[in-house]
Amino acid sequence: MSQTAVPAAGASLSAARRARELTEATDGRVVDVLVVGLGATGAGAALDAAARGLDVVAVDAHDLAFGTSRWSSKLIHGGLRYLASAQFDVAHESAVERGVLMERTAPHLVRAQPFVLPLTGLVSRGQAALAWAGFRAGDALRLSARTARATLPAPRRLSPVETRHLAPALRSGGLRGGLLSWDGRLTDDARLVTALARTAAARAARVLTRVRALELTASGARVRDELTGEEGEIRARAVINASGVWAGDLVDGIRIRPSRGTHLVLRSEHIGPLSAGLHIPIPGETNRFVLVLPQDDGRVYVGLTDEPLDGPVPDVPDVPETDIGFLLDVLGSVLDVPVRRTDVVGAFAGLRPLLDMSGTARSGAARTADISRRHAVLTSPDGVVSVVGGKLTTYRRMAEDAVNAAVGARGLAAGPSPTAALPLVGAAAPRTLAALRAPRRLIQRYGTEAPAVHALAGQDPRLAEPVVPGHPVTGAEVLWALRHEGALDEADLLDRRTRVGLVPADRAEALEAVRGLMGEAAPLA
Repeated sequence: MSQTAVPAAGASLSAARRARELTEATDGRVVDVLVVGLGATGAGAALDAAARGLDVVAVDAHDLAFGTSRWSSKLIHGGLRYLASAQFDVAHESAVERGVLMERTAPHLVRAQPFVLPLTGLVSRGQAALAWAGFRAGDALRLSARTARATLPAPRRLSPVETRHLAPALRSGGLRGGLLSWDGRLTDDARLVTALARTAAARAARVLTRVRALELTASGARVRDELTGEEGEIRARAVINASGVWAGDLVDGIRIRPSRGTHLVLRSEHIGPLSAGLHIPIPGETNRFVLVLPQDDGRVYVGLTDEPLDGPVPDVPDVPETDIGFLLDVLGSVLDVPVRRTDVVGAFAGLRPLLDMSGTARSGAARTADISRRHAVLTSPDGVVSVVGGKLTTYRRMAEDAVNAAVGARGLAAGPSPTAALPLVGAAAPRTLAALRAPRRLIQRYGTEAPAVHALAGQDPRLAEPVVPGHPVTGAEVLWALRHEGALDEADLLDRRTRVGLVPADRAEALEAVRGLMGEAAPLA
């Protein structure tokens, strides 16, 4: 590896580091904090605790971002929807956390995303006026959160010509124009979790994937190494349960009501060029939209649904045909040429870990769309701290609140959280990022580490080749994920470090190349 192809100091996660630190974590020592779950909130809690100088172990039965955190809309919302339902505290918190990510902690991963709400015949003038008032209120939220206008431009009205210029696939008949608004957009949600975990690791947190918590108490956990089957114990002064929709499986008394959010994956040619995302009003709803989200890899996401999940919580949720049909119907209401079922090249569903406040687990008393997105930090009678509810945008605040509760409950010596001003691995000011000598796409995924990833491709022409023809992910990115981002197998590589696996046909085509790179990757200590 060249001298330029190095990660941030101490931030490399690898199979060798995992093995070494798992041995350390189960050798009988007592750590300050054990975090169970390595989605955005769990990885955020590990970072928060480590940044306060606490000795931290964080485990997950699967991989980084294995659960809900990889199935989002890849948006960092400013809280507009919560204003409409009078959840002013949630709306303001969302706007503040959006500004933190965009301007301080992850400007390489989060940037401004324009959205167009097309004013078609299905949108009455009264509905249009209500939506415009909402976008103006959202801009007021931006101001209250002290996010710069240069970060998020103002909303404005569009003429029919301007609307069609941004989204040529829209049906021109009856189009009165559009409303342009802005929100935060993640390059990729799973990459955010990876950055969180690596930033925690750089502060000496032991980040251990494929380690399942079998039993949880206030003094630690009995765990199993899912790679070897060996069991052991991690002893801790404080325990944080951040396992999302599975939180109730580890701690009694927590009732989660999962809500399924489904997205479709299309090729960009099926919907035409999009210079902005789309907000498409759902018929009969005043505050819900289907989102059309163009990606930088030639794909487009269309989502999302909000349906209660009945029955056991699966590791990977299925996508029912009813969800696909619903999304295609709403999409077809505004397009010149409707998208067909055969044009759907992939689909994914995530489960929101909504806190059930009804008194009955997974009660059907109310729609999941109406359940508050507030988070809650709960401490069990024996002292385990669980953090539930919430949403991706506010992961940092959720993590801070959970660590505060653990520190207070167990009397740990730690100061206030510094994470609102703590840049993640790869973060830098926009001017610094723009000056990096690497492809723009890599900078938006790796930030200041982009030149190091690009340097790998320069050392071996094979590493500069895409792992799937027509898709931008290269062998260099796969090798980097193996050496520095904790990827242990092909699923980690295809489904989370890259998102090739969101299209099953692409995943199958990439397998051979990825397996070859896994065989050639030199292990790192």
